[in-house]
Amino acid sequence: MTNPGPILFRLVRGLALSSALLAASTLQGLAPAGAQTPLDLDAVTTQLETEIRRAMVEGEIPSLSIALVSGEDIVWSAGFGESNVQARTPATPQTVYLIASTVKPMVAGALMQLEEEGRLGLDDPVRDHLRVLTIRGEDPERPITFRHLLTHTSGLPTIFSPVPVWADTVPTPMDRYLKENLHAVTPPLAGIRYSNMGYTLLGHLVEEISGEEFREYMRKNIFDPIGMRSTSFVPTPEMEERMAVPYVPSGGSGRPAPTSRIRFAEWPAGGVWGTVEDQARWLIVNLNGGRIEGRRILAKRAVEALHTPQYHDLPSSMSGGWGGGRALYGLSWWTVTHEGQRYIAHSGSVRGYTAFVHANLDRSLGVAILTNGHRAHGHLVRLSFLATDLLAEHTASPR
Repeated sequence: MTNPGPILFRLVRGLALSSALLAASTLQGLAPAGAQTPLDLDAVTTQLETEIRRAMVEGEIPSLSIALVSGEDIVWSAGFGESNVQARTPATPQTVYLIASTVKPMVAGALMQLEEEGRLGLDDPVRDHLRVLTIRGEDPERPITFRHLLTHTSGLPTIFSPVPVWADTVPTPMDRYLKENLHAVTPPLAGIRYSNMGYTLLGHLVEEISGEEFREYMRKNIFDPIGMRSTSFVPTPEMEERMAVPYVPSGGSGRPAPTSRIRFAEWPAGGVWGTVEDQARWLIVNLNGGRIEGRRILAKRAVEALHTPQYHDLPSSMSGGWGGGRALYGLSWWTVTHEGQRYIAHSGSVRGYTAFVHANLDRSLGVAILTNGHRAHGHLVRLSFLATDLLAEHTASPR
């Protein structure tokens, strides 16, 4: 980046505004008195904000919204920079971004709810649950299972079919897309092949097994019970008022360039909009055995399964280098043990947006970050590990 001046000016302005928003958020109770152990939040945020500023300049990220979780609480949330550079709209914790593939563990959660009801087994061949569709190229002796789909080991292809929101046509409906495109490239467990199509198939399977339209199932059983009131496959008009503009790097001009909003045929692999505080509430469910505010969303056994590494002989390097090549897939979640501590994470990226969720399971600490920056994974990985490390460092040990 050759000319950071204009971006720096905007960031300073946005950061000043977000300090006031942060103060308001704290007054509204985002740092409740019922925390399990004392936390020096000022020490955490002072160091973290410095690194957020640096990451936004280095990554040409126009705006960033972040929320920190400790145990059952969102202890801090804030917005930085501008969600609309032209209008100089300051980002807040209520800014709506495309959360992209960070929705994949939520899709896995929906499957685990159905598994808990006895309506499927993780090692069932998925073909046994398909009424009309067939998987072309599937080896009859080595069938694709739910576990394979959830761990990107199914052998379905890596594919992404973006279409601008304002195009003359919309992406092919899910069922028709699968009928025309569903095929296996390799047998299961031939390796990790990140497959958005696999999650399209999982969405269809939720419909087949539950008898409900997929988006309605997710709203009734995941989003609404968790309190994710600004998360949706189809943004409401009120959400659109708070929506961040997607941007790509400036190409040396010093000013990020707006880019087209897109949809894609492989939903529900990532075509979801939401806020960072909604993402944090999903983290709370994962850090607290499937519960939030006294409501059970997932069985504890199901949550443990989501976080458990599945195929130890298939490590992978995740987005931004998370896990350092040692990461494994749980059931959708990335997993790694680092310095004796267990972590989970997932990224999301669509042109003009990068999202990240990350948690330390052993300390029950988490961070959610949403941005309208392009391919900012490496910066968000560093911020995420820093955030949970700072939370651990500045939380008093229980007596």
